[in-house]
Amino acid sequence: MSRPPVIAIDGPVAAGKSTVARLLARRLGYFCFDTGLLYRALTWKALRERVDLADGQALAALARSLNVSIRPPSVNDGRLSDVIVDGQNVSAALRSPEVEANVSAVAAHPAVRAALIDLQRKTVRPPGTIVAGRDIGTVIFPDADFKVYLEANPEERALRRLLERGARSEAGLVQTLREIQERDRLDSTRAAAPLQRPADALVIDTDEVPPDRVVQRILEVYEARRAADE
Repeated sequence: MSRPPVIAIDGPVAAGKSTVARLLARRLGYFCFDTGLLYRALTWKALRERVDLADGQALAALARSLNVSIRPPSVNDGRLSDVIVDGQNVSAALRSPEVEANVSAVAAHPAVRAALIDLQRKTVRPPGTIVAGRDIGTVIFPDADFKVYLEANPEERALRRLLERGARSEAGLVQTLREIQERDRLDSTRAAAPLQRPADALVIDTDEVPPDRVVQRILEVYEARRAADE
């Protein structure tokens, strides 16, 4: 039996992946999955159990035993899903500054990324799935039916992230911009599955572009390609 359609959405932190994925899934009636939630869940668990974040093998072992489930959101606060780890809803904790500061380092370990590949691929379900992340179109689903790469300048992304945290100050913006730039550096230079733009992806710059317009552009190209393939 053929696999249900997969739309891969990649891009740097705060480029709009989660928002666009959620809106696109709603328009198409597809399941929506943000793979970054798995890395955040693993980071949260590792911090809780005091696992050395520099020990890739220990983190990979933890990833293989991770008791995690992704469920429809129970709170309408912009989240794509509820994340349950060991029976506990940790959705809010996954956005904590501590997790935010360490998730890129955890995700950079090749053994960790390898340990989570199968789990990510098993999320696909009918009638189709939107998968958002940083290596979806290049590593997890290189054969995705449609690929999108979202980008925006660091200053715009820093402002978005700051507003997500419910704050807005000049000092906060400067600090958040530094964090964004460091995340970009880590994500693009890691040895395993670095952030890259898939050669066959639809590239959209989301600077000052409302999410609904981004979604409409994706739908136009996606539907046109599907019609051409029929």
